[in-house]
Amino acid sequence: MTYSEITYEQLGAVVRVCHDRPFKANAESEQLLAELDHALECAKNDDSVRVLILGGKGAHFSAGHDLAEGAEKRGHHTPEQHWLWEQEHYYGNAMRIRDFPKPTIAQVQGACIAAGFMVANSCDLMVASEDAFFSDPVVHSLGAAGVEALVHPWVLGLRKAKEFLFTGQRLSAAEGKEWGMINHVVPRVQLEAFTLKLAQQIALAPPIAMRMIKRSLNRTADIQGYRNALDAHFDTHLLSSSTQEFKEMVARGMEVSMAVAKKAGIGP
Repeated sequence: MTYSEITYEQLGAVVRVCHDRPFKANAESEQLLAELDHALECAKNDDSVRVLILGGKGAHFSAGHDLAEGAEKRGHHTPEQHWLWEQEHYYGNAMRIRDFPKPTIAQVQGACIAAGFMVANSCDLMVASEDAFFSDPVVHSLGAAGVEALVHPWVLGLRKAKEFLFTGQRLSAAEGKEWGMINHVVPRVQLEAFTLKLAQQIALAPPIAMRMIKRSLNRTADIQGYRNALDAHFDTHLLSSSTQEFKEMVARGMEVSMAVAKKAGIGP
């Protein structure tokens, strides 16, 4: 497959996959997600790959789903069609990152918003640049109950996740590290080198043992309710995006939401 919206580069035992739509602040289109799924499958089945880095080209990691494309292509979908499509693509993509059998590291700079937050936090570890910031404003901007995969309480704790989602506030990289979401915060110029060095250190471990310990750690979270909680929220998310309130907010607010994002320097 020839990629047009992501990059795939192998650096020894490490593969670095990056969103590559910097002119759209790396908003995740249908094509980008399809390419990301393909890249994950390639890296999973390549025994020479031991660690995967997921990043973004340009100023931002990702401004979230490409809302304009979604409105154009799926704006007239029925709730049933949305449920089927988002389960496979938006939610399914996040869970495929989470279930990737080898260690994954999110390499985050600039904006990491809504679906970008969901994707980055589906990785095992996160390294962020000092200029990185995180937001999930969709309760306020769209009237939806968060994004498809509610990873927030699992990576921030329940109290901070509630504040984060209830207010639509931004979270700085320093705050994200303080709350346990981010492993390391580094200067922007050091982000790629630092993340690669961390990945290379992880890649030195025996690969089967690494797969087994990741599996056990993910099972620990699942026993605590991770997968059941995310499955339950996905249906709530779809219900919230089928309400009259949501439809009215989208009708009057899509352009406003995109204008706010653009003013903040995260739009196309």
